[in-house]
Amino acid sequence: MNMEMPSRFEAGAIENKWYQFWEESGVFAPAKAEGRKPFAIMMPPPNVTGALHMGHALNNTLQDIVARFKRMQGFCVLWQPGTDHAGIATQAVVEKKLWLEQGKSREAMGREAFVAEVWKWKEQYGSTILNQLRRLGCSADWSRTRFTLDAGLSLAVRESFVRLWERGLIYRGARLINWDCKLQTAVSDDEIEQSEIKGHLWYIRYNVSGQPGRYVVVATTRPETMFGDTAVAVHPEDERYADLIGNSVILPIIGRELPVIADPSVEKEFGTGAVKVTPGHDPNDYERGQRFGLPLVNVLNKDGTLNENAGKYHGIERLKARPQLVEELKALGLLEKIEDHVHNVPHSDRSKTPIEPLVSEQWFVAMQQLAAPAIAAVKPNEEGVREIRFVPERWESVYLQWLENVKDWCISRQLWWGHRIPVWYDEDGESVALREDPGHGAVHPKTGKPLVRQDEDVLDTWASSWLWPFSTLGWPEDTPDLEYFYPTGFLSTDRGIIYLWVARMVMASYAFLDKKPFEVVNIHATVLDEHGRRMSKSLGNGIDPIEMIDTWGVDAVRLTLPLLTNEGQDIKLAATRFEMGRNFCNKLWNACRFALSNLEGFVETFRSLPPGQQESLRLGQVTALEDRYIEGKLAAVATRVTIGLEQFKFNEFGQTLYRYVWDEFCDWYLEIIKPRLYDGKGGSLSKLTAQVVLIRQIDVILRMLHPYVPFITEEIWQNLRPALATLCGETLPVSLAVAPWPAPVAPAGLSGVDERFEFLREVVRGIRNIRSEHNLDRKTELHAAVRTGDAATASLLGPDEVSIICHLVRLSHLDVSPELPRPKAAATFALGSGSEVYVSLAGLIDFAMEIKRLQQSRAKAAEALEKTEAKLRNESYVQKAPAEVVQKDRDRCIELKDELLRTDKHIAELVVLSEEG
Repeated sequence: MNMEMPSRFEAGAIENKWYQFWEESGVFAPAKAEGRKPFAIMMPPPNVTGALHMGHALNNTLQDIVARFKRMQGFCVLWQPGTDHAGIATQAVVEKKLWLEQGKSREAMGREAFVAEVWKWKEQYGSTILNQLRRLGCSADWSRTRFTLDAGLSLAVRESFVRLWERGLIYRGARLINWDCKLQTAVSDDEIEQSEIKGHLWYIRYNVSGQPGRYVVVATTRPETMFGDTAVAVHPEDERYADLIGNSVILPIIGRELPVIADPSVEKEFGTGAVKVTPGHDPNDYERGQRFGLPLVNVLNKDGTLNENAGKYHGIERLKARPQLVEELKALGLLEKIEDHVHNVPHSDRSKTPIEPLVSEQWFVAMQQLAAPAIAAVKPNEEGVREIRFVPERWESVYLQWLENVKDWCISRQLWWGHRIPVWYDEDGESVALREDPGHGAVHPKTGKPLVRQDEDVLDTWASSWLWPFSTLGWPEDTPDLEYFYPTGFLSTDRGIIYLWVARMVMASYAFLDKKPFEVVNIHATVLDEHGRRMSKSLGNGIDPIEMIDTWGVDAVRLTLPLLTNEGQDIKLAATRFEMGRNFCNKLWNACRFALSNLEGFVETFRSLPPGQQESLRLGQVTALEDRYIEGKLAAVATRVTIGLEQFKFNEFGQTLYRYVWDEFCDWYLEIIKPRLYDGKGGSLSKLTAQVVLIRQIDVILRMLHPYVPFITEEIWQNLRPALATLCGETLPVSLAVAPWPAPVAPAGLSGVDERFEFLREVVRGIRNIRSEHNLDRKTELHAAVRTGDAATASLLGPDEVSIICHLVRLSHLDVSPELPRPKAAATFALGSGSEVYVSLAGLIDFAMEIKRLQQSRAKAAEALEKTEAKLRNESYVQKAPAEVVQKDRDRCIELKDELLRTDKHIAELVVLSEEG
């Protein structure tokens, strides 16, 4: 049997094949069975408008690692996929499309026709990101895909609303909210971004009433809001204004009298010590207005134009009105000065336009009562146990800080796409929330009057997303899935939605089911560009995961991302970083291809052994040092990786696997056993044992790697299948995806094995160092000797170990003794514990020519060092050049200095050796 694999790993040739195989085989579907424990993961539903970005790629890779790991551990795994209707974003996309393609506005179309167009768009484009997640290899159960506006979830949203209504936690009121003038809808505090803006401070004079020539100067960054001023506030202990408290000033242009109020919260040392109070357009002023009973004056229309309260500026867009107003103030002598001012301005994260604080009638959820159990869930109980655990733990404080200071949630949006608020009004405007649409002739249950209309607004998108963990399982019905899979086991998400989504899901779960929604919340890293900036369309610095998959392969992308993620720290990512993942895949492919090509005759030979001998080999009863060492290492690595994945330490134990495969298995074990495989050195049983160990190693390695790199591991494992089935003596699962998670047992009696192997490896490295330092051809046979510090160390290298060393570094002979004198003209490398390795150079190199070559090399390095240091002595260069370029020069200086030290040491050694020779 000669199982030949293609000479090169071609990722694209296997990806579609195996994903189709997994789907058709049903390995992603949860298979309930007697005694099988459930493990559910709720995929954070991407926006239906979205396309895969690097944050999605990282997060879904981490979720898939957990799903595949738990599935192999024997859990009944449900990874629940779906998409979010994304009210504001989706409506904006479709509105733009209709206007560009048909010249139609939604207002002209009407609500019903417009919503129908959005559904058409969703059906055509809404599955794009889910198909991209398939391309990533995600093992979600796609047959269960949900959408936050589908019938079942709509039922859950309405039920949750009515229950909160019945508990008195939903109310309608006029409050200062965040208003998006472009999209003309309210947005929550959690849906705004702070952007640093280079603006101005305008200092405006407010004349004192009844005191000609006297005025108070106030500063503002938004002069157009002055039309909404209802007071001027000063500190009660500010002597400059003591006589004005209780009097009034005149609002410029409008002429309205404004009271001067004394407020201890005013900073008398800041600016002029007097501040304008605009309760209708500033959150701080709104609270100040509430304390002092000031009237609210709104100066804005919902489209961002100024209203009738702005006098002659009525109908002018607010930002266009600003320069006109400033010119008028200047002409009236009421503008004292203008200063440049850099400040943060809140912007809508959807429209990217400035937010306007605006008093508006909206629907709210009272949050204090809902927050209490959600806070308790992450705090340790008397036994120190948390119901919900954050990984990394530091993100718990972000969650708690928001919940402990939570404000009522504005849940209404002035949109048409979304869950319409299930509130109806009678002819007198009395409202009621209903679980079902009222039929013709329905009346208000309390007033008995006809219900005449439904509320026009829709719910905030998060009002459906906060139900996601249990609404997808059938709630409000008490379904078998809800009973079996809930609470779920694992949630992975971005830190930016800890309070937008995570905290709200916890609140909803306790409010409606009185239990936690998940065990663990994993907060993954943020993927930045290589310079540490957030990836964005405006910067043009995004990296498309699909392009990276096309270039490097799915497995390379999937492996690289978690390997770069260290305990939630941000990732600085360049497209070239995926080369690391591709190189590993190539290394794995080539190693396994070599191994499989050397299994010829294995099946027949193994079957010919007596049953007892077969069983001994199955149980890992091996005697060769390299076999015992690698089997022991694999067992230890498997234990560490299993524990690590159970703790969701994707980076740390991904690195453990990476190093084991690359270093221990490929670079050491495979090289050592080549003589046993090629020419049967040690006899046919030695070759067969090496083949057994190879099969077992590759099988366990592939199983552990599968959650990270599922495609290449499935391809290799299926090639290994005939030999593995023979060795195991049993029928194998249809796919590696459902093969049992490995738990290899180390061979008995490993005492001293690691010490012997590590000393062998140290000697090999020493000889390789000498060969490299002295530029000796790899094909040249060398004569070497090891002088050990004592007899016990010498005993570590027996005939088998010496044979391995001679094979690995091409030696004709190797002497080992604690009493060896240093040979003449021999290069020396110091080992640990007082031991040294010697390699005779007599007749192998021309000492004079080698010294000359090194001196020339040294001169070049010294010249390069001087040029680089001269650049760094130039202060102008250091200040003006990019920081990363300057740092690169500094690093280069360190490298050149190290090179000079090594070269000087090498020259000195050669001088001594030439004199001995």
